[in-house]
Amino acid sequence: MAHLLAASILWAFSFGLIKGHLTGLDPGIVACGRLILAAAVFAPFLGRITVRGRALLQVLGLGVVQFGLMYVLYIAAFEYLAAWMVALMTIFTPFYVVGLAGLISGGLNRRHLAAALLAVVGAGIVLVDGLPDGGDWRGVVLLQGANLCFALGQVVFPRLREGLGWPESGLLAWMYQGAALFALVMVLLDHPDVSGWDGQAVLVLTYLGVVPTALGFYLWNKGAARTSSALLAAANNLKIPLAVLVSWLVFGEEAPYLRALAGMALISAGLILVQPPRDRDPARSP
Repeated sequence: MAHLLAASILWAFSFGLIKGHLTGLDPGIVACGRLILAAAVFAPFLGRITVRGRALLQVLGLGVVQFGLMYVLYIAAFEYLAAWMVALMTIFTPFYVVGLAGLISGGLNRRHLAAALLAVVGAGIVLVDGLPDGGDWRGVVLLQGANLCFALGQVVFPRLREGLGWPESGLLAWMYQGAALFALVMVLLDHPDVSGWDGQAVLVLTYLGVVPTALGFYLWNKGAARTSSALLAAANNLKIPLAVLVSWLVFGEEAPYLRALAGMALISAGLILVQPPRDRDPARSP
């Protein structure tokens, strides 16, 4: 659990850092730099598997969607939303995971629909008066696109890993290569504005690429392999309120606090409901 908690804390601080130091800079460059750094950190694991042909395209393609396109959309959303809103809206990813898995397997049930309804009501409480000051619905749309990309990756990844029979670290290393290549091509084709960068922005970007992205995912995967599925589910839910609270208390963002907390409670209740019964049993291992 210590590994999961450490990863959650690292991710919680990244929202405020992006909003405070990288907003206004080209999101493609931010995503590209972050992914290239993460790909470099994971590069030593490339030799653990040999990929070629169709398998290589599948792994690189999954990295493009789950990390490359996801990060481009995610970073772009900060231009239109406060950091705490970005953190809160990422809480919908598990519902997309369940929905996509249900569509693939035909296993969507009433409990999942009820959980989704709770999440919608919770979001409605937060947004009943519209977006907070300075917010723009374009940010919500961009973020849901990022959530869908990450959710699709989570659904496809275990199937691909099982089908290929390769170690997770090697697969992640190759996925990051695909994501970094995608982001780099996007930047080169877009010819973005490179003004506005200073030493502090470069330092923050370097930290985000090496620590929350590379180290954070390493800690998360290591912890996930060593804890029960009930604790893993709880940890998945933990990083969102942590990120919201850090944005409020550390970075000083303003928000409709009571409505935000009430909405987050309902969405979290939906996350608990969406877990299969066996995943709520702490006596079971994953």
